[in-house]
Amino acid sequence: MTPFIQKYTHGVDPCQFLASETASATAGREGKATSPDGKINLNLSPPGSNGPGTNPEQLFAAGYSACFGGAIGAASALAKISLRPSDIKVTATVNLNKDDSGYFLNVTLNADLSGVDQAQAESLVAKAHTICPYSKATRGNIEVALQANGKAVP
Repeated sequence: MTPFIQKYTHGVDPCQFLASETASATAGREGKATSPDGKINLNLSPPGSNGPGTNPEQLFAAGYSACFGGAIGAASALAKISLRPSDIKVTATVNLNKDDSGYFLNVTLNADLSGVDQAQAESLVAKAHTICPYSKATRGNIEVALQANGKAVP
């Protein structure tokens, strides 16, 4: 199937529409998540419940870590730093919290990068945070802490 591509305006610059993905959840955190193409067919369980299914926080962590890893690859290409996809492992830890205002998330992204020194790793992680669509979507909405090889990125 060829993706449908159209032009639309993002802010003031025209951009190209690349993809649209759809998934549904039935019965909330104790239900089922599916996609029309059948690639997603998951039981859901509340986080911390030890139920048989995954939960929205795990799914968000998987999506964010995959997207951020791609952004690190893009950042390394821009910086002309040789980095293979297999040299990039991103772990996203998504915390579900509650305070007087209600529920909220915060995220820690740790990028383990092989084949580059710590300064390069930190630079690539910082640049990736400006490239990654998930980072753009969450900026100003949730706290995101960045790490390169387990060390905080300023």
